[in-house]
This record gives sequence, structure tokens and C-alpha cells, in this order.
Amino acid sequence: MTIFASDKRLPILQVSELNSAVREIIEGNFPLLQVEGEISNFSCPSSGHWYFSLKDARAQVRCAMFRNRNIAQRWQPTDGMQVRIVAQPTLYEGRGEFQLIAEQMEKQGGGDLAAEFQRIKEKLAAEGLFAAERKRPLPAFPRRVAVISSATGAAWHDIRVTLAKRWPLLELLLYPVLVQGDAAVPQIVAALELANRRASEDLILLARGGGSAEDLWCFNDERVARAIFSSTLPVVTGIGHEIDFTIADFVADLRAATPTAAAERISPEQNEWRARLRSLQQQMQRGMDRRLREATLSLDYLRARLRSPAENLRFEQQQVQQLAQRLYRQVQQTIRSCEQRQQTLLSRLHRNDPRRGLLSLQEASEQLRKRLLLAWQSQLLRQERELERRRLRLQGLDPRAILERGYAIARDQNGKVIREAKEVGPGSEIETILWRGSLRSRVTAYED
Repeated sequence: MTIFASDKRLPILQVSELNSAVREIIEGNFPLLQVEGEISNFSCPSSGHWYFSLKDARAQVRCAMFRNRNIAQRWQPTDGMQVRIVAQPTLYEGRGEFQLIAEQMEKQGGGDLAAEFQRIKEKLAAEGLFAAERKRPLPAFPRRVAVISSATGAAWHDIRVTLAKRWPLLELLLYPVLVQGDAAVPQIVAALELANRRASEDLILLARGGGSAEDLWCFNDERVARAIFSSTLPVVTGIGHEIDFTIADFVADLRAATPTAAAERISPEQNEWRARLRSLQQQMQRGMDRRLREATLSLDYLRARLRSPAENLRFEQQQVQQLAQRLYRQVQQTIRSCEQRQQTLLSRLHRNDPRRGLLSLQEASEQLRKRLLLAWQSQLLRQERELERRRLRLQGLDPRAILERGYAIARDQNGKVIREAKEVGPGSEIETILWRGSLRSRVTAYED
């Protein structure tokens, strides 16, 4: 078949020749470029080279940064990081893939996916979807588990293998769903709702194997998070690898690092329980042996104590005689005690006879009466002497005694005692008091 009307045929090239020619064209026409984007699918094998994709909202490109270049970097990029690289466009001839060979790298921000992840996380946390107090405990011995995962994925296989080894009695029911892409979200939500409506399982295990941040993004969707939050059955997540965290992990009642780890967390270990049962069986056997020995010893003891009725009757008679003797001795002792008590009380009564006390009181009263009489007579004599002394003193001060010796007392019309002649004038009336009687007279003259 010919393309042109001429008879010329197109040249035939080997694939390696074609890729080499295209690489020369690309490298010859594109110098070093600065390219911004978000890192995804980052890997660092043992060679030390970095391999990753750089993407934006509409496209992505493969990139590599060799060890002789990235060794100067003081930080290592991670998925979701926004960076700017200085790179040489080229074609990797071995696979015919267009790629960028990075020479330098600078951080530019957190990346669109990382920013969206953080936004969703903060929003749901504020609504209380991650609250620790709402997380429910898992059943210790679940009988049936609803597994929401891909039917063809490694996660479903790892879960079955792990549980078959650990606890074969656990029954698994798979709810097959897509675990990647936009179509996975409604399927996961529908599976969660169906498992809760059926309520035939004890808990739900939401699982997926490892992958890039884009591959796991369906587990960051708000609809999946709210479906987990609304679940009445406990939900365990085992998504990705140890370093992978999704929004579903934060909402779930328990997050396991991997699907295998999730299977281990929800199931008992049969070997441990076998060992525990053996230990309990041994303890029970030892307990039964101990109880049997104790019962045997008790039976031997009771058999030794078992006697004939006649012997029991003689024993009881002896007991009655002993009790009667003890009772007689007790009664005699009680009588003696009462007699001693009576003698003691009579002695105390004799010492406290009121008549003896009355005689003592009479003697004391007579002595007090005599002392009182003597004291009264002595006091009366002292009073009579004091009275006589005061009578004599008063008698010496009596004005009548002075008047009796020939003196007189003169008073004016107002009754005031006249001591000096100048206190009254001629014509004044005065009263002169004598030892017997008084005189009224008028002053005619006076001398100083």
C-alpha cells in the first residue's frame, strides 16, 4: 500500500532508531524548562534515583531526578507536594516514554490533592465525625464479617488467607465493589448501606491494597465518610500500606495499617486460644484432683468418727452428767458470791447508819450553840462599852450642859446664832436661850 501517488516507498526504521531520532528532536528543540506541578507516585529505589509523576488538573508527565542531582536536596518530596523543577525534556528510548530529567527542585506548596484532603479532614472533624467517644468497641469473637473490597484484588485474598490461619470459624461475606476511580464511591456507599440493612454480620471490614494517592482517593470522599459514620455496625478499615491515611480511616471505629493487619485485629488467634484452653483444661484437671483428694480425706475422717447408737447414747449421758456437775458447781459458786455480797452490803449499811451520824450532828450542834452564845455575849459587851463611850462623848458635847454652867445662846430674828455684837444693830430683837427658858429683848446699844 502506498501513501503518495509516486512510487517512492517510505523508509523503514527500527524502533530504537525512531526513538533515538525523536529524543534528539526533543532535546534539540527544548532547552531547560521550569515546570510546576503536584508530585504523585513518588519512589526512591536502592539506586538512590527519584522517580515520580508531575501533574496538574488536566495532564501528567513522568519525571526522574538522578542521584547525582538529588543528593544536594535537603528534603525528600512526597506524594501530593507542589513543586517547581528545572528539567530537560527527553524521551526514554527503552520504553519510548516522554519524560523530564530534573536538575533542580523547589517546594511550591502542598498540592491540590493534599489541600483538598486537609479541607475535607478539617470540615468533618469540626462536625464530630472523628470524635473518639463515638467509636464503638469491636466484638471479641465475631461470627460473621462483611468485607467490602474488590473481588479480584490482593486485599480480599490476603484477608481470607490470614483469617483461615488465625480463626477458621469466622465466616466472611464479600460485598464486591470498585476500589479506585469515581465509580467506586457510590458502590462503596451502597455496600455499606446494604450491610447495615441486612445486619447479618457482626462488623464491616473496608479494605484495599496499596496504591498512589490518586488510587486511594475514593476513600477520601465525603460520601464514604458519612456512610461509615452512619453505620450501626462497627467499621474497620485496612486501606493501603502503613504510611497511607485516608478520611475513611479517621471516621472508622478502628484503623489498621494494611488489609492483613485489619484481618488480624478483628480475629482471635486460634493458636493462642488453643494454648489457653489447654492451660484451662490442665487447671480444671488439677482442681478436680485436689477436690477429689479433699473429699476422700473428709470421707475417711467422717468414717472414723462414725459410731454405734449405744456408744453415742453413752457419750451423750456422759455429756449430761458433766453438764449437771458444772451446773451444780456454778449454782454453789453463785450462792457463795451472793452471800459475800450480802455481808459486804450489811457492813456498808452499818457504817452508814443514820443514827450514828445524827448523834455526831447533835454533838456538833451543841458545840456550835455554845460558841455562838459566847460570841454573842462577847459582842454584846463590846457594843455596850462602845455605846457608853459614845454617850459620854455626846454628853460632853451637849449645849445644855454648857448652859447649865451659866452660859446663854443669843439668836437674831431669823434664828441665826449671834457670835459678835456688830452682827445686830440698835432696835433689833434678839432671843436669849438660858439653861431653863429664854428671853426676848431689844438691843439699845452695843460695844465691840
